[in-house]
Amino acid sequence: MFAEKILKCQNCEAPVVAADELCGKCGAKLLHRRVFMGVPKPESFSLTAQENKPEVDEDAGGDDWQFLTRAELARFGGQTPPTPDPLGAARWGGFFRRANALAIDHCVIALLSSIMGAMAYVGYKVGLGAHGQVISGDNSTALFAILTLGWLGLTAGYFIVMHGLGGQTIGKRLLGLRVVGADWQPPSVRQAAIRWLAAVGFAPMGIGFLWVLWQSEKRGWHDIVARTWVVRE
Repeated sequence: MFAEKILKCQNCEAPVVAADELCGKCGAKLLHRRVFMGVPKPESFSLTAQENKPEVDEDAGGDDWQFLTRAELARFGGQTPPTPDPLGAARWGGFFRRANALAIDHCVIALLSSIMGAMAYVGYKVGLGAHGQVISGDNSTALFAILTLGWLGLTAGYFIVMHGLGGQTIGKRLLGLRVVGADWQPPSVRQAAIRWLAAVGFAPMGIGFLWVLWQSEKRGWHDIVARTWVVRE
């Protein structure tokens, strides 16, 4: 038989036996246990209720709740009111400013159309020359058809692409105007296409654009159809 070795508790310095796991006086777990021959090894080890308690973030309820902005709500499919921006500082593009921007755009389109028409004329003339012919009244119908279709495609592409990409044409950029949707972001290409088709459809009546004069948000009929607004930056 080996004599039991007497040690001291590291907490209260009370005498303890080397085989003990807990101090009999203060109940602290003994940290200086050693393995001795003849001392039985405890069969199981268990944690106390205090040790089994998982760590929980005490500040879990301190997170701030925030509401979605209008733009975020629109991206998640919510309906945002097509009214002035949340700050109430929207400045609508007026009739005369918009008319001047449109005039600048028409000048740009006329310049591009002239370049395109000159290239089409040269190409058509070269094509007829390869067959021993020249441009005349009898064979110019096809040339006029090509120029008309080219002008329509150029005009539609100019307004649809530039409005769909950034909400601004060259004229609007020069005069500080921008087309926006209900979420105050540039319109989609689909909206820009609808806006262009509506503008062409209402153009013969003229009142579609003149509606900007007395409408409270300075919107033409094509803006109402496409759900767009023209604002000043």
